[in-house]
Amino acid sequence: MLHIIWDLMTIEFVIVTGIALIFGTWVGFYAAKPRSLKGKHVMITGGSSGIGKYLAIECAKNGAHVSLVARNPALLEEARAEILKFASAAEQKVSCFSTDVSGPYEQVERTVLQAEEELGPLFLLANCAGYAKAARFEDTSVEEMKKLMAVNYLGAAQFSRAVISGMKGRREGSIVFVSSQGGLCGIYGFAAYAASKFALRGLAEALAMELKPYNLTVTVSFPPDTDTPGFAEENKDKPEETRLISESAGLFSPETVAKLLLDHSLKGKFISTVGLEGFLQSTVCAGMSPVTSFVDLLIQVFSMGLVRLVSAFYLFKFDRIVVKCMENRDKKKRSL
Repeated sequence: MLHIIWDLMTIEFVIVTGIALIFGTWVGFYAAKPRSLKGKHVMITGGSSGIGKYLAIECAKNGAHVSLVARNPALLEEARAEILKFASAAEQKVSCFSTDVSGPYEQVERTVLQAEEELGPLFLLANCAGYAKAARFEDTSVEEMKKLMAVNYLGAAQFSRAVISGMKGRREGSIVFVSSQGGLCGIYGFAAYAASKFALRGLAEALAMELKPYNLTVTVSFPPDTDTPGFAEENKDKPEETRLISESAGLFSPETVAKLLLDHSLKGKFISTVGLEGFLQSTVCAGMSPVTSFVDLLIQVFSMGLVRLVSAFYLFKFDRIVVKCMENRDKKKRSL
């Protein structure tokens, strides 16, 4: 009996290895080579602060012209002055556009058109605009749910739609979506927020398939908690359960997230993550996501079972946190 089981495992290993090698070879042949940003135009929504601003700084260091999109004109000008300090050439430009990403589509189109008139054809669009609201689902208003979807999902969808035709015509370009680890795993207090971030992954996967024949790449980032003004605002009224669970992934700097995101995007990688937690989550949630890295594919194929087991322990830990917090609240009520 053991002999039969061993033979079956050997056959499975050979089949899986063969499939991985075939796909790896195919992806390696067609994958986009690392690209240069020198003299190229990069547009970043949410570029006045947080990950967006530091991504703009990294693009400026790499010689790109940058257009920043956000709502607050004063913050945009402050960010512009800071980003220009990191420009690698005197002729580099940074332009600002005060636009609500969730506003009318006609306004989004005008913003893209004006930016391209000033800085040239768009090479990379980074959808960084977004916000988080942590609350139990029944405590989240329908208006808040609509706003989360409008800003986090529809804002990215609108700008992406506005730039796609031009990129396809030029047969070059990249679109980046900044999701969240909450876009890979829904946790307590993030029901409405996670839905808006999960939506970005679905959009990115479908868009990657549509744009691949035109030599365009799509990258979706799943950052953990990042030390930004938005994160500080989010923490003001975050449920204790949400705070304790999200703390397990650690707190990262926006500089770290931005550097990795730009590197992954220029290499044409579909998934961009930071830290051990991000690696575990992206591996166990790989599913039918586009294959853009032979190494990542092999890791997913041979570690999926083990990583799934590790993730089960994490989920058990999260469930215990939720139960413990509930017990503590009940104890406080009884003591009153």
